[in-house]
Amino acid sequence: MALTLKFFVITIAILALTSSPSTASDPSPLQDFCVAVNESKETVFVNGKVCKDPKLVTADDFFRPGLNKPGNTSNQLGSIVTAVNVNNLPGLNTLGISLARIDFARRGLNPPHTHPRGTEVLVVLKGRLYVGFVLSNPGPNMKNKLFTKILNPGDVFVFPEGLVHFQLNVGKTNAIAFAGLSSQNAGVITVANAVFGSDPPINDDVLAKAFQVDKKVIDNLQEQIWWDNN
Repeated sequence: MALTLKFFVITIAILALTSSPSTASDPSPLQDFCVAVNESKETVFVNGKVCKDPKLVTADDFFRPGLNKPGNTSNQLGSIVTAVNVNNLPGLNTLGISLARIDFARRGLNPPHTHPRGTEVLVVLKGRLYVGFVLSNPGPNMKNKLFTKILNPGDVFVFPEGLVHFQLNVGKTNAIAFAGLSSQNAGVITVANAVFGSDPPINDDVLAKAFQVDKKVIDNLQEQIWWDNN
């Protein structure tokens, strides 16, 4: 009897350890941060969006037109992303998905960026794209590995969550791609803008040493990004 009880306890303990990661984890963040407060009057919003009364929900809450229309690529990069996420399609709330249309002029670039809260799967509808992503920091004396591919219409490529990735139009015509993301609000961090265009700016000494360049180069980059965004 004692041996049977001991075996039962051990079995329960093992099951608890193996199942806890999938049943007792914190919810994934749906924004950059959600600072805890003790006073209700200081509360602004929860992690994500609050829910509409089901009695007031209509079909329009799950509908958004317009992705058949090309975006305006008349900018320095020659590309534009038309995002469809919980901010402009309320019915996506709590569903963990979103998407985007990406238009490219000839030689247009969707610059290196990350989605901190979502994996991206990209399908090319028109044109020819050079795409790639870089792995996270490896061990000592090793380099971040780059994975690249040339995509043609109908081709699909996946960018794992949080990794730096990009797309460049290498074809002879404009290009169109659609991307699905595994979050209702995956977020986006454009590397150049975040590093060289932050407000207030990151100290020149930090950037010059990190990128091993002269401070004048840093000043020029910060000025260029400022003009691009203003």
